[in-house]
Amino acid sequence: MQILFLIGTFLLGSFPTGVVVARAKGVDLRKVGSGNIGTTNVGRAFGRRWAALVLLVDAGKGALPVVLATRLFDLAWLPEAAGLVAVLGQVFSIFLKGRGGKGVATSLGAGLALAPMPALFCAAVWVALFAAFRIPSLGSLAAVASFPTFLWLFHAASGPSLAFAAATAVLVFWRHKDNIRRLVHGKELRV
Repeated sequence: MQILFLIGTFLLGSFPTGVVVARAKGVDLRKVGSGNIGTTNVGRAFGRRWAALVLLVDAGKGALPVVLATRLFDLAWLPEAAGLVAVLGQVFSIFLKGRGGKGVATSLGAGLALAPMPALFCAAVWVALFAAFRIPSLGSLAAVASFPTFLWLFHAASGPSLAFAAATAVLVFWRHKDNIRRLVHGKELRV
């Protein structure tokens, strides 16, 4: 039963929200702006309102499986596994032949469901860095990197939660490798 649940979670995570929103407006999001399917590129292409919608849906794709795993199963590791699988679905979307998003919003949603206060502090890190530098990728990288520290500070650190934090950080950093290169060379896009 847990395997079927995780397969369903992967499929949910794979839903390409940004692509669907853009398609409804007659645009292939992968050919606009940065080519990414996430919130930032939707914001660049269609404005804040559409970006907020994509953020909420993508975060929900991370939060819903965590909440369901907590309520439906009595396995201590399954909520974290569900959150990670949702992020994997976002990054390796089956609907886009394995070429999904960067996993930031879905990680946020899963993090909020797993450990609300640490995740909110990570969101605050993102907001502070974005306000200071107007570079979304910088905020995303710092936020995901700070999650283990906030888990520890709020006494929410456990083996499964730290494994989730480490795995999502690796995924998000890997998906941001081009952004990191541009950051190092001072050429990253600002909003």
